[in-house]
Amino acid sequence: MTRFGMALLVAGAAISGAASGYWYAPRQAVMPTRSFNAEPAAAADRPVLYYRDPTGAPYWSATQKKDAQGRDYLPVYIDEEQSSAPQPKKPLVTGGERKVRLYRNPMGLPDTSPVPKKDSMGMDYIAVYEDDDQGDDNTIKVSVDRVQRSGVRTEKVQLRTVGRSIRVAGTVRIDERKLAVVTLRAEGYIEELHVNATGETVKAGEPLFRLYSPPLVQAQLEYALALKATRNAHDANQTAMIDGGAQKLRSLGMPESRIREIQESGTVSRTIEWPAPGSGTVLEKKVISGQRIMAGDELYRIADLSTVWVIAEVPERDLGSIALGDRATVTFRAFSSQPMEGRVTLVYPELKAETRTARVRIELPNPDGRLKPDMYADVVFHADAEDKPVVAVPDSAIIDSGTRQIVLISKGEGRFEPRVIKMGRHGDGYVEALEGIKEGEEVVTTATFLIDAESNLRAALKGFTSQEPPK
Repeated sequence: MTRFGMALLVAGAAISGAASGYWYAPRQAVMPTRSFNAEPAAAADRPVLYYRDPTGAPYWSATQKKDAQGRDYLPVYIDEEQSSAPQPKKPLVTGGERKVRLYRNPMGLPDTSPVPKKDSMGMDYIAVYEDDDQGDDNTIKVSVDRVQRSGVRTEKVQLRTVGRSIRVAGTVRIDERKLAVVTLRAEGYIEELHVNATGETVKAGEPLFRLYSPPLVQAQLEYALALKATRNAHDANQTAMIDGGAQKLRSLGMPESRIREIQESGTVSRTIEWPAPGSGTVLEKKVISGQRIMAGDELYRIADLSTVWVIAEVPERDLGSIALGDRATVTFRAFSSQPMEGRVTLVYPELKAETRTARVRIELPNPDGRLKPDMYADVVFHADAEDKPVVAVPDSAIIDSGTRQIVLISKGEGRFEPRVIKMGRHGDGYVEALEGIKEGEEVVTTATFLIDAESNLRAALKGFTSQEPPK
């Protein structure tokens, strides 16, 4: 053999030895300890139990994945016993009786695992035991540790008087019974205005303007002639003429004071001083001096503001708690430090379709005139509360789905029972429970969302585990 051939043979042997060493080292690192008599199972027939981190860190996955450096997680087969790699946590068994069925996501996500694992934030999956669904199907089980960490609080149901104070907004309105409008029933001319500005205050009988009206002058002359003829003839026909003349003047709106003046003096004036029909404030003035007035024209609008109405807008849901005579405290935003007390005098018969509110009227005295129409007010209705205490739960304990109202009853040791209740009156942070709960039971008042989520997850897990395997 030549020197060149001998060199090729030595190089080939070295390469083969190196390759054999490379293959042998990894196999020694991952090969499990097995009996010499046991035959290794084929890789295709060996079911994977889970996948572990290739660096030996305490991370596991139910499916194949890669670590942060892009390396594949290593499979752990069901027939292997890892001696050198860290072992996952064993299922928790209490007294040898409870057996873990699966592990669920600690954040409530619909993800389960047959073995212990961590989520993306490093939180351990929560064990679900086979006996968790035993007993009452309506009971929700939450770990005691999680109940404490989530701030779940309970309160005993007690008998209490439920107040029914209702707070709404209101507006000052004019008392409609003390509103007057000045009009004429015959045409005429305004020769002079005595009340010539909006906002002036007038008294009943004081002259508003001086009027010249041809129809009224004609009617006065006829009445005066009838009176004069009666004094001379003293017959029944003349008496009838007098009554007819007086009735004609009244039909034309002639003030009674002017009719009496004609009866006493028998004289007829060309103009008439038209009196105010009542005392109050001039809210509107629609006439000027020298203007021609037609029958039916509105000249003045006068309102007596010595009493006012406060119209409160009450939501439909609270309307049943308000009755005639109920007390109401009214606070005006212009006089916030001086609330006033009033009574409900009317609940209007119609409901506003746009706002779903009903109008409720409260009457208030206003002797100094400081309450102005259209002022805003805050109204608190104090419905007469019944002396008899009722079963009541806190507002925060109610889970309202829109079609039903539910409370969570604490059964102890992290067990909770959803209970449908029928609600009654509301007030002072409590709700009357007409049905579904009794005195002495404990209801969850805070973190109800947590237990509600647990209930939904539990139902989802039931549906998941009850599905038949595909054929």
